[in-house]
Amino acid sequence: MKITAISVLGTQKDAHGGAGPARWDTWRPTIGLVQQENLPIDELHLILNKEYMPLAERIKADIRSVSPETKVIFDIIQLKDPWDFEEVYGKFYDYSKSPCFHKEQTNYYIHMSTGSHVEQICLFLLAESRHLAAKLVQTTPKEGHVRHSNDPKGTINVIDLDLSRYDKLAKRFELERQDDLSFLKQGIDTKHAAFNKLIETIERVAVRSSDPILLTGPPGAGKSQLARQIYLLKKQSGKVKGAFVAVNCATLGGDLAKSALFGHKKGSFSGAGADHDGFLKEADEGIVFLDEIGELPLEAQAMLLKAIEEKTFRPLGAAKDERSDFQLICGTNRDLAVDVADKRFRADLLSRINLWSFNLPGLAERREDIAPNLTYELARFSEKSGKHISFSKEAYKRFMDFALNPSNRWPGNFRDLNAMVVRMATLSDGGRITEDVVTDEIARSSSGVQLCAEAALPANGVDGKALADILGTDYATRFDEFDLVQLAHVVQVCRESDSAASAAKRLFAVSRKAKKSSNDSDRLAKYLARFGLKFKALRRRPVE
Repeated sequence: MKITAISVLGTQKDAHGGAGPARWDTWRPTIGLVQQENLPIDELHLILNKEYMPLAERIKADIRSVSPETKVIFDIIQLKDPWDFEEVYGKFYDYSKSPCFHKEQTNYYIHMSTGSHVEQICLFLLAESRHLAAKLVQTTPKEGHVRHSNDPKGTINVIDLDLSRYDKLAKRFELERQDDLSFLKQGIDTKHAAFNKLIETIERVAVRSSDPILLTGPPGAGKSQLARQIYLLKKQSGKVKGAFVAVNCATLGGDLAKSALFGHKKGSFSGAGADHDGFLKEADEGIVFLDEIGELPLEAQAMLLKAIEEKTFRPLGAAKDERSDFQLICGTNRDLAVDVADKRFRADLLSRINLWSFNLPGLAERREDIAPNLTYELARFSEKSGKHISFSKEAYKRFMDFALNPSNRWPGNFRDLNAMVVRMATLSDGGRITEDVVTDEIARSSSGVQLCAEAALPANGVDGKALADILGTDYATRFDEFDLVQLAHVVQVCRESDSAASAAKRLFAVSRKAKKSSNDSDRLAKYLARFGLKFKALRRRPVE
């Protein structure tokens, strides 16, 4: 492999000894660099101002006498002030783009013992960022004295900036990464393998990317808490500087959505008595979390898309655009692909926010994480209340038997767990949750779920019991009545049809005639998937 070195001409150190024979008894960094037996330099690039050409020529001649195989190339970089960081880095950055520093079969080294400190720092930064894929070389006098050394060629030290080569550093970075993972999980020692892997991916994305993140999953799965932790991780790693702004899009509608997100000017509509900065402006250099983004009106979706892509938007009533360098995290419990098919959500916006999409499983899917989350919730209550709360042995077993029972679907997910802990801890005497307290809480929670199930109205020939059979007894706590009425009819049609194709043909007859849908079966499958259902499961009983 060819060895190429880059060095700034040392206008003082390389000039030691002048032009007389005494210079050979003096350590000179550039001369010492080419005299190292274990690093034979094939090509040396000397960076210099043109007024130092006489010194450069003398150094070149001396190099020819001690290392005739080294080709010396003068690279003129005219610096007005070698201590001006902006000037030096800008010119060195342009210099690093030269094709001669990006050849295959070549090892590159940067000599760090000459030039101003600013020049050395700039070369280091270019090597660290891999604009110059080079190792660093430092030369020093062998005995620590520049003049009259017994060995004027000195010693050499090579530094490889590939941190993965350093075991201790690699272990330190791995420990730091484990800290980041624990931070995203709020210190909860989760056991669910798929969830832990998901968090590992989110951690990589959070510290490496500024693109939008989409968090999906059922209500109460922890989307809001995770969004805030992502923000805090980004902030502590210097990826964002501004605020975290959380917005529930389900509370926004019509012009309110546009005003809330993008702001407005005084008098732009009735009630606009003063200028108002929207949430996007408030999140400049920070993160805006748009929870339930599927509820955002279509017109506001179009404005949001422009804001994401261009970082600009126009407040209501404004004459010019505003700018905000925000990062975006979105949350939803809806199937946005289905909403796109139903023209309730813009396809281009979904494509833009769906680059990094992570689906958070509900608590019923992560039962091995109930115990550590229970510990976390107890600790959080204890911190807020100022008194230590714990379970008795019998109470803990009673609660975990209930929590891990497959029939318990945890419809509210972590919100349900939090609510149960708060109630039990509040009602406990002496900071001890007893078995009686747990038993009363289980009875209360179970009756609440049962009442919700019994409250569901029968519709289109499919009664509440039938819906409970396919969705679980807690279905009424997880879906709006509006959706259940429609679903009931779809279930009935599926059970009366011989195939998914025939069911879809019947359900989408009008849109099919208008050629609004190219694949009705796929459309039906996506609709059923919103409720965790499949056509085959609905057809498990033969049509009579």
